[in-house]
Amino acid sequence: MADSAQPMHWAEARETAWAAGFAARPVAAELPFDQAAGSALAAPLTAASDLPAFPTSAVDGWAVAGPGPWRPGGAVLAGQVPGPITPGRAVKIATGAQVPAGTEGLIRLEHTETGTDGSVTGPAEREWRETGEEARRGEELLPAGTPVTPPVIGLAASAGHVTLPAHPRPAARVVVFGDELLTGGVSRDGRVRDSLGPMVPHLLTAAGAAAGPSLGPVEDTLEAHVAALRSALSEADLVCTTGGTMVGPVDHLHPALAEIGAEYVLNTVAVRPGFPMLLARTEDGRFIAGLPGNPQSAVIAVVTLVAPLLAGLRGLPLPPLGATRLAEDVPGRGAFTHLALVDAAGRRLGHHGSAMLRGLAGAAGFAVIAPNATGSAGEAIGLATVPGVSAGFGGTA
Repeated sequence: MADSAQPMHWAEARETAWAAGFAARPVAAELPFDQAAGSALAAPLTAASDLPAFPTSAVDGWAVAGPGPWRPGGAVLAGQVPGPITPGRAVKIATGAQVPAGTEGLIRLEHTETGTDGSVTGPAEREWRETGEEARRGEELLPAGTPVTPPVIGLAASAGHVTLPAHPRPAARVVVFGDELLTGGVSRDGRVRDSLGPMVPHLLTAAGAAAGPSLGPVEDTLEAHVAALRSALSEADLVCTTGGTMVGPVDHLHPALAEIGAEYVLNTVAVRPGFPMLLARTEDGRFIAGLPGNPQSAVIAVVTLVAPLLAGLRGLPLPPLGATRLAEDVPGRGAFTHLALVDAAGRRLGHHGSAMLRGLAGAAGFAVIAPNATGSAGEAIGLATVPGVSAGFGGTA
């Protein structure tokens, strides 16, 4: 396996993981809206018809023709095709309904006055959307590369589409390594409860993958590691492993990667916590992300490598950093980037050790302290957010 002699800088690692995913993004397809959501448009979105396709009332009121007062007669609701109206007549009309031919103005219902003879009067205005006012058939609405958000789906539907050209969600699985892990109950007898198996699939889903249930815990032998990787890779585009990223007596990930013929995209990142993370690729183009076993370090690996990789695989740009303003000084970690847990007010959180999740559960994200630097109170600084967690959320220390 190819290897790197030095840990990769944190910012470079994010970009490298994203570029690897973007280069390997699958062929785009016409996907139903629910499958395209969270991807990027693989081709421009164009209008399949004029938008609107016919003149559409913007108000509830009366459609009138000729000079008033007008004699009421009939009504047109949304979904109906009205006949024309003649001068001197008024037709009640609902918002969204097709405007009858011959209409010269619309009177808002709240502005309408009714005479003793039943006639209606009021200010008649052109309060309707003209055919093609928003877009003409064939017009480009959005360029390729636009993220498929709920409003984009709404626009596509209104423009006549039932699918969108997009890159499908990568299938992902989590493989949990470690004889010491329990899948139920409380930690006991030298064994600890697994937190990553239940958590990481939800992080992957939030980052744009189709994540299945976790596999494991896997026995601490090379043979078991190789078998688990091959099983997961048979059904996934991305496999995230937890633990075993170092070179201790029961850390079998590196030899297992060699056994299956995977090549490193990167191996270790100059970040604290989370240094011993890795990204590898198999000969058939599937990815393996090695997450450290400490829970917070594993989440940092997801933020650093997995979320950018998944964005690339779906044709999206590198996820941008958010921003925060530090409420207090935050130390650096020498030549390494320091990712420091902070809340929404920029306060550093307690319980921020790499093996802890209590601080993370109340965090807005990680303040990014650059190598060979410190963070100062009042300083505006980058914020690395966790998939599925709003940057506006934050607890207290």
